[in-house]
Amino acid sequence: MQELAYREGKAPFWRARRVPTESGYVRNDVYKDELAAKSTAEILNSELLGKIETIADSVVRQSLRLRAVKSVQAKQRLANEEKLMLAEARRRSANLPRVSMNALELHPSAEIFRKSLFQKLQEMPYLNLCQVAPRVYMQHQGENRWTVAFDGSTKGADFALRAQIANGFGFGYRDHWGKVKGEIRKMLLPRANQLLQLASVKHLLDDALRAGDRMLVCNGVVFWYEPDGDVGWQVKQTSQIDSETGEAIWREGTILSTNHGRIVVLPYIKESGEMVKGHTKNGPGDGPAKPRHAQHYVEIPFKSLKDDLMIGLFGELPYE
Repeated sequence: MQELAYREGKAPFWRARRVPTESGYVRNDVYKDELAAKSTAEILNSELLGKIETIADSVVRQSLRLRAVKSVQAKQRLANEEKLMLAEARRRSANLPRVSMNALELHPSAEIFRKSLFQKLQEMPYLNLCQVAPRVYMQHQGENRWTVAFDGSTKGADFALRAQIANGFGFGYRDHWGKVKGEIRKMLLPRANQLLQLASVKHLLDDALRAGDRMLVCNGVVFWYEPDGDVGWQVKQTSQIDSETGEAIWREGTILSTNHGRIVVLPYIKESGEMVKGHTKNGPGDGPAKPRHAQHYVEIPFKSLKDDLMIGLFGELPYE
């Protein structure tokens, strides 16, 4: 668990949450179950947001409230995006050959980790680094050879989590994480476009049109309806969700599209409280987005879907 901390006169920052122990010390607030962690986080968020209301200066209160919401949203959306990437990495590996347990070549001192390593490789055969025990990580050395690496290091935990996603798309766990995810986003778009052919997704989009919705946002993917020119439904991206320059998303805002850009910037709220409409644009290296004629500018609201829905659709689960 992490908490957003604030010191007067300084910007809020994330730090590890610590809880007191019976012996008078403190320990990290660690959970083995994600649902329990999320449930606790919701309670803590409510309590901590309440502390902001005790600050006398109304301007500081408003600024901190927006910063807190923005920071939590960014963390949640980032986690949801990485869940989607992990689900797709595992889907891509479904037909990869699996190594047998006896074929693994380990140093005698690492023999106790054979079963754990084998189980990990059955789930994700593409891994080059994986956690096999608390604070113990094993690294692929070529062929079926594995060795213990980052033993006891906190760096190993970050690398092992990154490997679950990066290795599944052909990247290294040491590669620049932001650039890796940027490339994976591009790789996911064709997959998202394939969804438009699924009967279950057609059902979802038909339901949306009947309800008057022409833009659905889910986990970094946008289903966008173009009524003119027989274009129909198409897939776009949201702007990078882990951007440091983003602000709190304005859920009731609208998108004003003056061009045919492939990226949708969702409406947001500045720290001053100003509500900014969303817009469309192209990404770096795309060149300028093709402009719309002034008579064909599009201003529409957007609807957010449950983040887990996109993971299910990527796995071709039915929409209901």
